[in-house]
Amino acid sequence: MSRRVVCLIAAAAMMAAATAGAEWRTSANVGFASEYVFRGVSQSDEEPALQGGFDFEHDAGLYAGLWGSSVDFNDGDEASIEADLYAGYAAEWRGLGYDVGAIYYAYPGASSRLDYDFFEVYGKLSYELKPVTLSGGVFLSPEFFGNTGNAEYYFAAVEWPLLERISLTAHIGRQNIDDADSYTDWKLAVAAEYAGFSAELAYHDTNLDDSKLADERVVLAVSRRF
Repeated sequence: MSRRVVCLIAAAAMMAAATAGAEWRTSANVGFASEYVFRGVSQSDEEPALQGGFDFEHDAGLYAGLWGSSVDFNDGDEASIEADLYAGYAAEWRGLGYDVGAIYYAYPGASSRLDYDFFEVYGKLSYELKPVTLSGGVFLSPEFFGNTGNAEYYFAAVEWPLLERISLTAHIGRQNIDDADSYTDWKLAVAAEYAGFSAELAYHDTNLDDSKLADERVVLAVSRRF
């Protein structure tokens, strides 16, 4: 097991120990997407994906979780699953929300020569400027997917509430990678929530011209939280 995974698991365990006896909440989610798109690029070869995960949240703002999705990189079926392990701390100060943490992306079954697994630390901010909510952040990786060197992802987003449980989100991000093509991605999505169900219809696109997996696309995702 990677030292980064061990460190992330250890950090989550220490968080739990530090708040032993306090109020933790657990939840699970399961979902289906017409396609799994990550930062504007298809991770499922333009095919549907099954997804789901578990979350642990504490009243003090600590959280940890595991999320997974089916993937297809046209690599001879070496990788068919992505499993993300994450932990962090989220809180609010004078109306400004902030979230810092770390996430490890693992691809069980993929050959080590592919160097798919990678690690990121992140920081995010959000602020409600009624009626909209503004957000932004950065993800940093010392060695990105496929052994492509240092990488940074910057994003900004704005969310408008349309109705009580329906919202519109506009997102733009910039993925910089040392040893691969850097690019910009953008997304426009309508999301709805009702009785534990969530649905999102999103338009994705990037300025990558040499990959059909990064072309414009519309994706429908539906999930249920328990």
